[in-house]
Amino acid sequence: MRVSVLGSGSRGNAILVDADGDRILVDAGFSARDLARRMALVGVDPDLLQGIVITHEHSDHTRGMGVFARRHGTPLYLTEGTRVACADLLRGSETVVPYRAGIPFSLGPFTIEPFLTVHDAREPVGVAVSHSGSGARLGVATDLGRPTAGIRHALARCDVLVLEANHDEVLLQAAPYPWSVKSRISSSHGHLSNRAAAQFAAELFHDGLLAVVLAHLSAESNRPEMARRVVARALKKAGFKGVLQVARQDEPLPFLDVSELRQRNRPSQLTLFGS
Repeated sequence: MRVSVLGSGSRGNAILVDADGDRILVDAGFSARDLARRMALVGVDPDLLQGIVITHEHSDHTRGMGVFARRHGTPLYLTEGTRVACADLLRGSETVVPYRAGIPFSLGPFTIEPFLTVHDAREPVGVAVSHSGSGARLGVATDLGRPTAGIRHALARCDVLVLEANHDEVLLQAAPYPWSVKSRISSSHGHLSNRAAAQFAAELFHDGLLAVVLAHLSAESNRPEMARRVVARALKKAGFKGVLQVARQDEPLPFLDVSELRQRNRPSQLTLFGS
């Protein structure tokens, strides 16, 4: 199984999962044209996508879903609450497949395990994606006000984690936002700070954790090097020696191949800041 974060931040989020030619997206927060462009950059034909799993209705996760689904014939997987909240993006000609948090479902060779998150959306979820052939497991939590016991359980034992590190607490207070926005971001229904992400990542560490990708960084209230440094320190203390990356807003990250990472991890341990 391979994972590429096609882009992540306040202006759009999408994650591509590929396994032996079976491909799905988690979220579609860019225009349909931009999603196709980003997929082409990592060598994937958008017409061959088997489904898009949407985590919640905010536009940076849904912007292109309707047009993309109609243009490429891609099924959309939505909770009922998200479908209602995204009604203006749908025309009725799309294939919409409902799912419910807490009930796993299959999408090709992938098992999707959606779990409720704490975020200011109608029915927000994170997902764990497992591949039946390789046993590889991806955990995604990019909009997360605070971890809960249920979220910790859902994200346990992942090979790859895509985890929000939204803001630095000091930079957030200095950011040009109204106080109400700052309060929302830092609340238990908002977004994880670098410090909170570092603590959560360390809690999720296990010997089989191969890669962590920090996602949904704020352009105004964070810096990639700050997020990396804070999370790296906590992960290193926990014993992590795998790959740590920071997702970009404007371009995709190269694929992380779980099989290759496993092979690399057998003869010699990975370096913390590997590519």
